Formats: sequence, structure tokens, C-alpha cells
Amino acid sequence: MSLTVGFDLDMTLLDTRPGIRATYDALSAATGVPIDSALAVTRLGPPLAHEIANWFPAEEVAEMADLYRTLYREHALPGTLLLPGVVESLAAVRAHGGRVAVITGKYESNARLQLDHVGLAVDILVGDTWAESKGDALREHDATVYVGDHLGDIIGARAASVVAIGVATGPYTAAELRAAGADVVFADLTEFPGWLDTYVA
Repeated sequence: MSLTVGFDLDMTLLDTRPGIRATYDALSAATGVPIDSALAVTRLGPPLAHEIANWFPAEEVAEMADLYRTLYREHALPGTLLLPGVVESLAAVRAHGGRVAVITGKYESNARLQLDHVGLAVDILVGDTWAESKGDALREHDATVYVGDHLGDIIGARAASVVAIGVATGPYTAAELRAAGADVVFADLTEFPGWLDTYVA
């Protein structure tokens, strides 16, 4: 069996909340616009423009998103944390001869910086995807499994007709992920290698 496993990035592989909060604080300082960064990091998952639109008028969203992405390179990398089981999960995919794909809503070049910062090597990286467009990327790269923490990740997996795995390390509970259509739900990725052994067998 050809095996390609897709993973979401924020709150699936990495706890990026400290750096994202710092970036929103920097954006607020640069523009003079109050931003509740603590609230913003509870809503990770959808495209950046969705969050920016909560703080800036519609005609400024694209410009502010570009500024955020620039500030991200300076402020977001320190404090990034690997979530439990990540290294072992990626190793498990490779132990079965598989490829690791990261399919994320994050701006792709910043996602690459983040992965390099924590030393995670992946075979495929696709950024700027969300919900159904994650499904497009999964189909393009012949993925068979997709792992994510957000309801949008489950939508993407269902759209691609791949195994949808939810991890309750983000904003949604195991019950919410299951209700959204996840085939399998884990508390965190420490449970993934054992599941993968069974799945491949």
C-alpha cells in the first residue's frame, strides 16, 4: 500500500500560540489598533484574513495580513513547541515507507520557517489551504490519511475521502471532532504510531 499521511500544522504538530500571540501584539503595536491576541490564538485554523477582519476594516485586511506575515518571521518562531508524539508519529510514517505531508492554512513560506526552526523534516508542504481546499491538496498528493485538530481539517479529509483523524490538542473536544465526522479521535499524537501499525497491517 502506498502511504502518504497528511498533517495539519498549528495545534496538530506544533503549539504555535506563543509566537502567534507575539505577532498579533507586534501588529497591534505597529498599527495602533487594539488586538486581543489571547482571544485570537483560541481561534487558530481558518485563513488569516478571517481573524484580521475582526480587528481591521475590510479594505485594510489584505494589507494587514501581509504585514502580519512579515512580522511573523521575526516574532513567531521563538517559543514554538512540539506537541506530544509528533516526532514519533512522523517516524512511524517513514518506518512504513510512507511520506509525510503537511497541509496547512498557514502562509507556506512561514510554515517552512516554522518547521525548519523545530527541526521537522517533511516530504510535502502545502500552505494556504482550508477546509475543502485541504481536500484538493490531499487528493493531489495521493494522501490516504489526514490528521488535524480543527473541524475544518475533518471537512478537508472528508472532501478527499481519506481517513479523517482528529486530535483534541486544539480548540475542539474529542466529542466535537467525532460529531464532525472524524473516523478516529486521539487525545494527542502519542496514540498515532500504534494506530498506524494496525492500519497498515
